[in-house]
Amino acid sequence: MDPNLQRSYARCRQLARRHYENFPVVTILIPTRLRRHMHALYAFARGVDDLGDELDGDRLAALDRWEGWLRAAFADPRGEPGAGEEVPWPFDAVRATSRECGLPMEPFLRLIEANRRDQRQRRYQTFEDLLDYCTCSADPVGRLVLGIFGRHDEGLYPLSDAVCTGLQLTNFWQDVRRDLEMGRIYLPGEDMSRLDVTEDDLHLATAGENVRALIRFQVDRTREFFDRGRPLADRVGGRLGADLRLFVRGGEAILDAIAAQDHDVLRSRPVLTSIARNRLVTRTLFEYLTGGPR
Repeated sequence: MDPNLQRSYARCRQLARRHYENFPVVTILIPTRLRRHMHALYAFARGVDDLGDELDGDRLAALDRWEGWLRAAFADPRGEPGAGEEVPWPFDAVRATSRECGLPMEPFLRLIEANRRDQRQRRYQTFEDLLDYCTCSADPVGRLVLGIFGRHDEGLYPLSDAVCTGLQLTNFWQDVRRDLEMGRIYLPGEDMSRLDVTEDDLHLATAGENVRALIRFQVDRTREFFDRGRPLADRVGGRLGADLRLFVRGGEAILDAIAAQDHDVLRSRPVLTSIARNRLVTRTLFEYLTGGPR
C-alpha cells in the first residue's frame, strides 16, 4: 500500500478509536479486512460533523470545499481543490475505500447536505420534516456500511434506513440539552405545541411533566423504527448481522435509559454504563458464536 494511503488509514483508525458515543465505531464483530474501510467512513462523517458543529468561521464555505474534495476523490470534474489548498488527509482513504468497495458518491454528498441544513435550519415543525433530515444525516451511513460488506441490494435499504433513523432519533432525545446549547431543537414544533411545551421549558434544570410527556411520546415512536428495521440483521446474517443487532439493542437500551429516569433528559444525559455496554457486546457475540437465541 502506498505510504500516504497507509498514513491516511492510520489516522482514520486513530480518530475512530478516540471518538465514539454509545459503542465503538468498529466492534470486534467487524472482520479485520474491512475495519480500515469502516474507519475511513467514520473519519469522513466525523470531519463533516466537526465542520458543521465546531468550525469558527464560514461553515457553509468549508462544507462546499469538503464537497469539492469529495468530488475530486471520485474523479468528478466539478471537484477540484482550490489553488494552494492541501486536500485533508481522510480523502486518500475515502477514495481507496470507495473504489475497492464500489461505494457511490451520493450517500457521502447527503452527509454533507445534512450539515448544511444544520447551518440554515434550527427548528423542525413536523416529525415528517425531521425524518427528511434523517435521510441525509443518518440513512446514508447504513447504506455505505452495507456497501462496505458488499451488500448492494436496494431491497435492504428500507430496513437499513429504519435502523439508522431510529439511532438518529434516539440521539436527538438523548442530547436535547447539548443541541439546545448549539441553538438547535429537533423536537417537532407541532408536538411541542400539542403538549404545551415552550422553548423556555427546555431551558429549565429539570423537565416538567409536559416535557417528560413530550419525550415519552418521541421515545415510543422511535421504538417503532427499531422494530421495523430489526429483520435486517437476519437478512444479511453473519458478522454484519450480529453488528447490526448490537446497534439496535444499543439504541433500545438508550431509550430504556431515558425511560428509567422518567424521561427527564434535562436533568442529566441518559447514557449506557460501561457494564451495560459490555453485557450487550458479550450477549451479541455469544449468540453469534453459538447460534443461540436472538
